[in-house]
Amino acid sequence: MKGIRIKLWQDMVNYKKPTSFQIKETYPLPPYSTIIGMVHNLCGYTEYKPMNISVQGKYFSKVNDLYTRYEFKNAMKFEEARHQLKAGEYGICQGVATAELLVDVELLIHIIPENQNLVNEIREAFLKPREYPSLGRREDIATILEEPKVVEIEQKTLDLTIRLEKNYGAYIPLKMIEDEKIKMKNSVNGISMTGTRYKIPKNYYLVNYGTEKTPKIFRKWEKKDVVYGTNLSALFDNEVYIDEDNNVVFMV
Repeated sequence: MKGIRIKLWQDMVNYKKPTSFQIKETYPLPPYSTIIGMVHNLCGYTEYKPMNISVQGKYFSKVNDLYTRYEFKNAMKFEEARHQLKAGEYGICQGVATAELLVDVELLIHIIPENQNLVNEIREAFLKPREYPSLGRREDIATILEEPKVVEIEQKTLDLTIRLEKNYGAYIPLKMIEDEKIKMKNSVNGISMTGTRYKIPKNYYLVNYGTEKTPKIFRKWEKKDVVYGTNLSALFDNEVYIDEDNNVVFMV
């Protein structure tokens, strides 16, 4: 199969965890849904195009930044002593909150569309983007470090162990960990097979929890079980996906 491999860099970025409110916590790498959203936006797709994603990368450090947060309660009338802003007859509280940011992020992403006829179209969208690419928040601009490349991806049994680039982490499908195809090594304390388990959103479908006359439409997310780890090796004598330049592809 064919896919598009692209290398990106970002200055300071937040890939927000959906359950974090008091502080906008960030995932260590962009979720699949965020990458798929960027692809659809750059290509101008108005309906979902199924695709598989592999993402790996690194960041230099984390910092906290302040941002303005607006809070309001449904149907709460404006009170001068309570609210800072007035919208019609309703009140809005304005305050300061904290966002967690990753610094100097480098990403290696593989995009494998189910419809292989879209491969060149997606590559062209990154070569000549109709607007600046962004991952995370709207202002988190992604700089393309290497020209997007169409690569052949195949599943093969490794003759030798492949080590990922130094300090790179990845979202690894849980099945690969359970089958012991990937080894994680903590170079500081010698603990092997360590990582953080996540359920990463990939795509959604719409579900009506109301009635036909009064619909209440919500997004139902499909989430993937993965483990985030660093200092990774794909072990020999195991079947894994790799591209034509011997990069491991953690396809989900």
